[in-house]
Amino acid sequence: MSYYIPIIVLSAVFILIAIRKIGTVHFEIWQVMLVGALAVLLTGQISLVNAALAVNLDVICFLFGMFVVGEALTRSGYLAHLSHSLFRKATTPGHLILLVLFVLGLLAALLMNDTLAILGTPLMLSFNRKYKISSKPLLLALAFAVTIGSVMSPIGNPQNLLVAITAKVANPFVTYLKYLLIPTILNLFIAYWFLRLFYPKELRPRTLHHKKEPIKDQALADLSKVSLGLIVGLIIFKVVLYAVAPNFDFRLTYIALIGAAPILFFSPRRFEVLKNIDWKTLVFFVAMFILMAAVWETGFFQGLISGTNMSITSLPMVFATSVVISQFISNVPFVALYTPLLVSASASTKALMALVAGSTIAGNLTILGAASNVIIIQNAEKKGRTLTFLEFAKIGIPLTLINILVYWGFLLLF
Repeated sequence: MSYYIPIIVLSAVFILIAIRKIGTVHFEIWQVMLVGALAVLLTGQISLVNAALAVNLDVICFLFGMFVVGEALTRSGYLAHLSHSLFRKATTPGHLILLVLFVLGLLAALLMNDTLAILGTPLMLSFNRKYKISSKPLLLALAFAVTIGSVMSPIGNPQNLLVAITAKVANPFVTYLKYLLIPTILNLFIAYWFLRLFYPKELRPRTLHHKKEPIKDQALADLSKVSLGLIVGLIIFKVVLYAVAPNFDFRLTYIALIGAAPILFFSPRRFEVLKNIDWKTLVFFVAMFILMAAVWETGFFQGLISGTNMSITSLPMVFATSVVISQFISNVPFVALYTPLLVSASASTKALMALVAGSTIAGNLTILGAASNVIIIQNAEKKGRTLTFLEFAKIGIPLTLINILVYWGFLLLF
């Protein structure tokens, strides 16, 4: 029976995050995940040592650094000021949604999906207030944009990078774009069509009136600009470094922490910024790593994969397992398991790209499909806005199915 305790706990966590409420008691996502982690710890399903080792400090430090920069950008008013330049050409709510999908989607391929989720959430909520557009299609557009857009780059998200490094993909930037650029662009248009279909009233044609937002704190805004410049510069450096010396260990964590340094060291408002970053999401990730490690130790999902009669390198198998299992154990642990299996089976580049696309696009299925979704929901709930599990899934499920068909069909052409 103890073998199944982590699976039972994971199922309970999944259900509670879906319903978010028992009677009059409302649960936040981070609270549910924290209780799940405590449950496997208290029942002895994972030791304290293994739990500590399971926490990926690179991810936690990366998020911490980006949360600091995001909070400073928001508090200084520079994020709203900058958004005016990027989105002032939007003439209608539908046009704004289209720009959100493509601008943030393309940026996600360079800045990583979690980064754009952190920076994009306050931006979407500012659009909600400024243009009187429902927060729901805006938050969904952000979630779909950073998930779909990140597919086409080896640095678009952690699992893409993991595949590129583990499988030693030759010339990864060119390879990813060759196989995944065109279907990604198509899927961004499809996401736009879905949002127009599900939110016709909210996105009905009307003229948007743009107003340039003033900067609230020039000193903090100047430091935020330096932080953004450092982040972009270090990402470019990482891209060049990867091409020249792919084995050199320059982690994404370094980019986020160096980017946050000007604010933490030189801003007199550093403690105000630190107090208001999204600590709840950091707690969620720590708890998630512990719970997922306990689930992983059971070997339950590994057995499901190895026990199937289908070839693990076939495109249908790769897509199906990527989408389904990523909902339960997150896409990064899944990719960490599946990539070595593909490498040992001498899988084709198409199969590797199917793993990249499938594990990433799984984020469009449910809130739990991608860490970026959780970041968006947690940050939105701090400001009194949210998306329920069902609101996300009613669009996410059919959208994911079509997204997968587009990637699958395009890969079949090669």
